[in-house]
Amino acid sequence: MNKIKIPVEVSARHIHLSQKDLDKLFGKNYVLYKIKDLSQPGKFAAKEEVKIITPPSSPTFEKGGRISLHVLGPVRPESQIELSLTDAIRLEVDAPMVVSGNLKNVKSFIEVKGPKGKAKVKAIVAERHIHCSPEEARAAHIKNGQKVSMEVVSGRGLVFNNIIVRVDKNFKLSCHIDTDEANACGLGKVRGVGYLI
Repeated sequence: MNKIKIPVEVSARHIHLSQKDLDKLFGKNYVLYKIKDLSQPGKFAAKEEVKIITPPSSPTFEKGGRISLHVLGPVRPESQIELSLTDAIRLEVDAPMVVSGNLKNVKSFIEVKGPKGKAKVKAIVAERHIHCSPEEARAAHIKNGQKVSMEVVSGRGLVFNNIIVRVDKNFKLSCHIDTDEANACGLGKVRGVGYLI
């Protein structure tokens, strides 16, 4: 049986915004300016950034310093910030590890600042996951919500367990890991490949 090959992409910290929060941060009826398409159809990196004001007590950042978050589009029904565990520790935020978009029980917030105002946004550590279309899921013999294991081919090599499968007609086959996970397997900021095991 042939191994199923899956592209692996590194997702650094970023923010998704609702139109309501986008307007608070950038002005009424603001429209994001797309600079680059992402691998998932219809998703893009915007030129806009927001700033996190770091906690004064944080020993790892300069007091009163600011950390940028890239905005990804399009707008969503609810805003969310996606961090790595390292980011969350440095920012002193108890961000839960959940599936991206599953914000119902999230109680951790970070205040961000844009050119026109501020907004408090829920913060999470996104579970590593695989995007795929229904056809790609059938070909790989995986189902929506299933947890799978994958070996990442990289400088150090690593097997990741508990990868959530997310199936949607608008998805394209790709595995997303955060910067902590990429560093652990020696992938760095580049794209790689993995095989379901």
